Amino acid sequence: MTQTMANSDTIAGVRRDRLSTLAARETRRYAKARPKTRAALDAGDGAFLAGVPMHWMKDWPMPFPMLVAEAKGARLTDIDGYGIDDFCLGDTGSMFGHSPPPVARAIRMQAKRGLTYMLPTQDALDAGALLTQIFGNFRWQIATTATDANRFALRVARAITGKPKVLVFNGCYHGTVDDTMVVLDGARTINRAGLTGQVTDLSTLATAVEFNDLSAVEAALQTGDIAAILTEPVMTNSCMVLPQAGFHDGLRALSRRYGALLVMDETHTISSGLGGYTRGHALSPDIFVAGKCIAGGMLAAVWGLTPEIADRFAKYNATRAPGHSGMGTTLSGNPMQFACLRATLAEVMTPKAYAHMEQGAARLSTGLADVLAKHKAPWHVIRVGARVEFICAPGPLRNGTQAAAAHHPELEAVIHTMLLNRGCLIAPFHNMMLVSPVTKKSQIDRMIAAFDETLTALFA
Repeated sequence: MTQTMANSDTIAGVRRDRLSTLAARETRRYAKARPKTRAALDAGDGAFLAGVPMHWMKDWPMPFPMLVAEAKGARLTDIDGYGIDDFCLGDTGSMFGHSPPPVARAIRMQAKRGLTYMLPTQDALDAGALLTQIFGNFRWQIATTATDANRFALRVARAITGKPKVLVFNGCYHGTVDDTMVVLDGARTINRAGLTGQVTDLSTLATAVEFNDLSAVEAALQTGDIAAILTEPVMTNSCMVLPQAGFHDGLRALSRRYGALLVMDETHTISSGLGGYTRGHALSPDIFVAGKCIAGGMLAAVWGLTPEIADRFAKYNATRAPGHSGMGTTLSGNPMQFACLRATLAEVMTPKAYAHMEQGAARLSTGLADVLAKHKAPWHVIRVGARVEFICAPGPLRNGTQAAAAHHPELEAVIHTMLLNRGCLIAPFHNMMLVSPVTKKSQIDRMIAAFDETLTALFA
């Protein structure tokens, strides 16, 4: 058999016929175990577009969505009564565990005082001080989602630089900001495939280059039309890609040389440690963005400007007519957000919590790597703080193109279902796992055992 024929019979080292057999078996097992879930979905199927309240709930690799009855700590229970060790944790929204007690208390207390009134509170002032203490000297604003925070940050960058475009990295994800929904096609920036109702050529708003390619960054900046570089410190939404040595220093130097602002989106890399990757690696962005778990699972995000950038923005604002800035929504900055934000920053997002997460993630990462070695799987494991991912390809990966090639949806769908059938839930869109401050060693060990059983079946 030729090498080409052999490769066509396998996906990432797993035989296709074996994969098909396991997919059918695991689908039957999942469905048989969840008659109440299936019946409830069938009964309510007409109420929602595509049968679910958010369309991406159909993107889970499981045969049909799991209906959650309860979530506590780092564990879910579905309506059929199955307990599941949760390593997805709301894809970072519940990174500190489900309903941390200080946040739950803050919700109860604030609910008695009102939910929204378009005015600040003492919690807001306390939260602002805590944000600066933890993340650095920024002038803060509150948003409802990190998508909004990124969108507002780009408005500020364009306003004060007078330039039209944002530089992003191929394979990036910064929420549903239109400007970032681009990819590289050879050397061209084009709209992502699959965008719904997109009528604008997004290459007029954005330029995409490869992560870790400082030469490409400089070439893009030399055009003179880049207002901001928007990046995660680590690419986390396209199979994780770590920055190479000197990459972030290079970004900082180039952005200053060519008059662009550097925006760090820490919505996922807040898993790196207290203060995020920016604090842990002494980075110096002009604008800092974080969301998801920042308020313990309550809808909230933050974005902050350095004092220098805040002064430049204030001078810009002084020349503008008031109102209609395109930034902000009515429910952003509501008192419930601030109550939960203060509780999270003061009582949940602590050095002790991160130490537990770091230790647990190291245990998980080492265990998964040992399983790969045991089965001689041509894959690798990568970790950034509390975030762990197994990638069904050799590594490390250098950029978004390599990350896309390492993504094997057909194989990963089977793995996800097999892990779920063995009591472990991981994030739906790649093979990402999080360890929370309340994740137990026994849960981590069950995850490793389930992964071992899964690979035993895949590579049998």
